[in-house]
Amino acid sequence: MTCPFCTSTPTFIASNESAFAIADGFPISKGHTLVIPKRCVESLFDLDDNERERVWDLVNEVRSLLHDAHSADGFNIGLNDGAAAGQTVMHAHVHVIPRYIDDCDDPRGGVRWICPERADYWSEQ
Repeated sequence: MTCPFCTSTPTFIASNESAFAIADGFPISKGHTLVIPKRCVESLFDLDDNERERVWDLVNEVRSLLHDAHSADGFNIGLNDGAAAGQTVMHAHVHVIPRYIDDCDDPRGGVRWICPERADYWSEQ
């Protein structure tokens, strides 16, 4: 399968020597951004230490840009590492997802909601 990150010419939100940031094509919030290593690898853990560090540097920069641009109240930052974890584009990437007060009924648990039946650990079972 052809990698969409390697075959398109997206508009960069930010970039550095090892990574670039683009708007997510299917955003779940205003400002949802992907930080993508320039080298096409399936897992962030396939990058060398320097490349991985530059990716996280760019995540930090993008978070700051999005905070200022969209007045985000919080962020979910994460990645899907492997098909079993929900990865559908097999080129490593980090989601930077701005969150806003009242953007959902109850944001508690954040990324734990990937497995809804296990997410609510604070209520009586």
